[in-house]
Amino acid sequence: MDQDMRDSMMGALEQVVDPELGVDIVNLGLVYDLDLSEDGFAVVTMTLTSMGCPMGPQIVDMVKRALYELPEIEEVDVKIVWQPVWGKDHMSRYAKMALGVR
Repeated sequence: MDQDMRDSMMGALEQVVDPELGVDIVNLGLVYDLDLSEDGFAVVTMTLTSMGCPMGPQIVDMVKRALYELPEIEEVDVKIVWQPVWGKDHMSRYAKMALGVR
């Protein structure tokens, strides 16, 4: 996958806002990896802020909807992983400022 496509996918994922925190999943650092096959099969490897996150299924659904907006994407698989464990060090400067995290 080329950098332009990766940027397009990340841009689409920036529209997915964690309903509890009010910050998008990219700036929260929840997206660990993206892959896109030649035939339009996208795989998103990501985590959630906590294992018991009640918004997990809703966030996965929003990720799929955001990526289906891109014409190159035919199918989306979202893999939720727990390693590496998410922490505030994964967050962008913007997310830390928005949430008042130091």
